Amino acid sequence: MVKEWKATRIIPEERDRYLSGETDFIDDILITESLRDRPSPDTRRLRDILDKSLSIATLTVDECADLLAVADPEHIALMEQTALSVKKKVYDNRIVTFAPLYMSSKCVNNCSYCGFRSGNGDIERRVLSQEDIHRECSVLAGNIGHKRLIVVYGEHPESDAQYIADSIKTIYSVDEPTRVGRGRIRRVNVNAAPLSIANLGLIREAGLGTYQVFQETYNRELYKRVHPAGTVKSDFRWRLYCMHRALEAGIDDVGIGALFGLGDWRYEILGLLLHSRELEDRFGIGPHTISFPRLVDAQNAPDAHSMVTDAELRRIVTILRLSIPYTGMILTCRENAAMRRDLLPLGVTQTDADSKIGLGAYSRYQDQQEEYRQQFILSDTRSLDEVVRDLANIGYITSFCTAGYRCGRTGKKIMDLLRSGAEGVFCKLNAVITFREWLDDFASEKTIAVGESLIRKEIEEVRSVVSDAMFKEFLESYRKTGEGARDLYF
Repeated sequence: MVKEWKATRIIPEERDRYLSGETDFIDDILITESLRDRPSPDTRRLRDILDKSLSIATLTVDECADLLAVADPEHIALMEQTALSVKKKVYDNRIVTFAPLYMSSKCVNNCSYCGFRSGNGDIERRVLSQEDIHRECSVLAGNIGHKRLIVVYGEHPESDAQYIADSIKTIYSVDEPTRVGRGRIRRVNVNAAPLSIANLGLIREAGLGTYQVFQETYNRELYKRVHPAGTVKSDFRWRLYCMHRALEAGIDDVGIGALFGLGDWRYEILGLLLHSRELEDRFGIGPHTISFPRLVDAQNAPDAHSMVTDAELRRIVTILRLSIPYTGMILTCRENAAMRRDLLPLGVTQTDADSKIGLGAYSRYQDQQEEYRQQFILSDTRSLDEVVRDLANIGYITSFCTAGYRCGRTGKKIMDLLRSGAEGVFCKLNAVITFREWLDDFASEKTIAVGESLIRKEIEEVRSVVSDAMFKEFLESYRKTGEGARDLYF
């Protein structure tokens, strides 16, 4: 069954239709030459590049390569300051939180850095049933207070497109009582294997949010080494063009990423930039999000050892924010709490919290990590309440808003609004309202105390950026939320 299923996964016409002659958009010669013996840019050149980032324009490969060559500590500090300014201009001081939900540990691939690889005989293999999924989400929505999920699937016939579609519908069906209102998941993003256009349409119809696939590495020789021949994932271009197929299938928001630590991190940044520019040029829309997970230890995975230092990860986050300034940037619990706090000011917009990646771990209330049930080991296992309080203490408001997606502010529309800064006004209003909602439904007394202080500050800022009529409407929605109304938004 598995052999026959694997044979149908790749559709050559849907892989090759986007090629330019015989070549794809990852130009190895361009990347390699851009990185070779490049001098550090002078101050004037650097400021010109940073001004372009501040205009929320995507950088060229040449401009990004100049940033990668910066060596002067004062210039690096200037880049970091500008990255924060770009983030504030587009996303203000909001941080969106989500939780990962792993649906399956069965996989037909044998990636040398992954605990779920088919060659690992010590991992527990399982696919969650729809009842399991409902149980997990009852905890996530009713006990913890998450509104967004990133749902993760292995590539296997038991977790095919129909299973993904069914699981999305199950997640949206969860409706749990909270202290004041009801707990529901309002946005389901999917991290899955590359799919055909027809199957992408199937999961889109089920209510898919963002479709997320990481290339892992854009270096095709390294890609070939860590993805054994004969596996579905060994086809570099089938994976490379999955976002093209997603956009063609009508999916508005796509997320890309690279697994930093497999190879030269500078190469991966230029690969991500080329990928973003290709999507912009062909479809008029770049990636909704970019992720930069750093390789961490995984059971029986020979290549699960990162070569990226903490200082290099700071550079990665900074340069990605400057190079693709409109995109959301996702930081995960692979990093410890201190490192996550350190990276936030460099341009991060989304982070997970209270994450459990063992199958069925949320409903088992399993705090201890179980290597034989997990793809890798997490470094930050703090509760959502602790993360929200920590963010509030350093001036960030946690946004649980999903309004834009349901108001049609998706795809090219959201990208245009983000570039202009207009979306930030709606998001600020909705962040305050959803933060009020979460505090009342889930927060501890300590977090409520810190949150109340932050909300007062945020309301004063709202007053300064909207009209009197809109501020009056905002206060009315805020009042209704405090009285128990839920899911109000602009």
